[in-house]
Formats: sequence, C-alpha cells, structure tokens
Amino acid sequence: MRDPATHSVHADAALFELAREERESLLDIAGASIDHGLAHGQPLRIDSGEHSPALRETRATFVTLRRAGELRGCVGALEPIRPLVEDVAHSAFAAAFHDRRFTPLQPDERADLDIHISILGPLTPVPARNERELIERLRPGVHGLVFVDGPARSTFLPAVWESLPEPERFLAELRLKAGLARDHWSASVEVLRYEVLELP
Repeated sequence: MRDPATHSVHADAALFELAREERESLLDIAGASIDHGLAHGQPLRIDSGEHSPALRETRATFVTLRRAGELRGCVGALEPIRPLVEDVAHSAFAAAFHDRRFTPLQPDERADLDIHISILGPLTPVPARNERELIERLRPGVHGLVFVDGPARSTFLPAVWESLPEPERFLAELRLKAGLARDHWSASVEVLRYEVLELP
C-alpha cells in the first residue's frame, strides 16, 4: 500500500509515483554522492538492485543545488539512460563538481547546501508553426521545455517559470541559452515539453 503522502506527476498520460521513504532515499543518495565526491572525487556507486522497483526504473533526472537561495549548480539529462537511483547519484555529483558555470563545490559549502531533484517524464513534441501557437500549448509552471534548431539546443525546467513567468520572456531566455536570437524561429525549430516530479 502506498504512503498517503505519495506525490505523483502526469506526464502526457504517464503516471509516476514515489512514496515518502523513496523520496527521502533519493535525497539522501544525492547528498551522499556529493559527500563522496568531496572525499574521493567521484560519484557514489549505487547498486540499484538494493532498492525498490520504482527506484530501479530507467529515468532522467536533474539535480539543482542552491546556497542561501542562489544557484550553485544544476546538471542532468533529458533522456533516461540508467536506473533512477543511479541517475540521481550521477546528477548530484555532476551538479556539485561539473557545472561549467561554477567552480567545483568546496567542503565549507556543503553544510548549507540545498538539494533539489527533478525527475523527468517523457519528452513530447509540441507542434507549433510559430511562437503564438507554441505559447497556446504551454502550461506555465508545469511544462519544462526543450528548444532545438540544428545543433542549437537548450532546456528550462518547470521551476524556471518562477523567475520567468511570462511565456514570451521564458521563450526568449530559452533561445538565448541555446545561443540563438531572442526572437529566433525557423521552419526547422523543434520544441519538446515534459513534466517533472519535484523532490522535496
């Protein structure tokens, strides 16, 4: 029987649930992987067979780190390639030590580090001939977005809507992140959306 505090997310009809103890386990593993990185310079090795079926499912994750409310690292993957519990350990280590926007995490930063995990649902293409049609198909605060045009590619997690609540600005900053003009659009643009389960 599932814990009554179970969280769920609908990602284009795909239901994903985690019980409280499973969510706590993932957060503990993320922290332990960062600690292991500080001590040994590599992520914590996880035996997924020791965990529940839900934590063994192949899932893509992002781990976001903050200190005093400021971003300190955010790294993850859009495509699922390994068991959820292993991917969290990998993403947490990468966010702490391999986010190119920041210097590697130092031991004196660990105590007040806030760890946040985003578990991604499936990527779904969004058919749109222009920005107006795209905006009509978005749910601000719910959808993460991937913007692709040729080799240019970028993504914003749903949490980014908190700082960029206007869809036009959200899309402009997403394109800038991909190295494109703020108002870029072409016949080859591909947009995908996804939803996430947020921890904690």
